[in-house]
Amino acid sequence: MQHEVIQSAAPARVSNYWDGFIAEVEAADFLCQSVRTLQKWRVTGFGPQFYKPGRSVRYRRRDLRDWAEARRHGNTSQYTAT
Repeated sequence: MQHEVIQSAAPARVSNYWDGFIAEVEAADFLCQSVRTLQKWRVTGFGPQFYKPGRSVRYRRRDLRDWAEARRHGNTSQYTAT
């Protein structure tokens, strides 16, 4: 019976990880970019979606992953600048 509880709890932890919010510095590290680059992207509207509760900026890991995956290319001929 205990084994079943552990199995059902594991997917919730994975989901919580991707749905969790991280700070700007962690988001920059996640995307292998500088904090300043993320700041520029927010101004121009290029970067991933973000949350701004008060003065702080937060990113959801799922949004960062989805944004990065949308820019994935197999080779340079597949790339079109937008």
